[in-house]
Amino acid sequence: MANAEIKKLHVKKGDTVVVISGKDKGKKSKVLIALPKDGKVLVEGVNMSVKHKKPGKNMQQGGIIHQESAIFGSKVMLWCDKCKKGVRLGHRILDDKSKVRYCKSCGEVFDK
Repeated sequence: MANAEIKKLHVKKGDTVVVISGKDKGKKSKVLIALPKDGKVLVEGVNMSVKHKKPGKNMQQGGIIHQESAIFGSKVMLWCDKCKKGVRLGHRILDDKSKVRYCKSCGEVFDK
């Protein structure tokens, strides 16, 4: 249990992100799945891999399938529509005691 570290992700499922490094640098897309235990995210149309699938019960016809693979969460930045770029985000507690994420550049609140 010496290396038992609690990992956090700065993005959630459904967030729009931009990839900041790697072969898909600059692509803007939506987070499909967040995997906080692994520190990874699955982003739509990013890090595509090829799988060879055999026919089975669920899949009547086998073949070559193109699907997304997970990438590290540190390779993506949250996309701010107001700034039109990938931004860092901060956390703020509002008057009604709710915690929200906001853009560090322009101050726009992401969680409403």
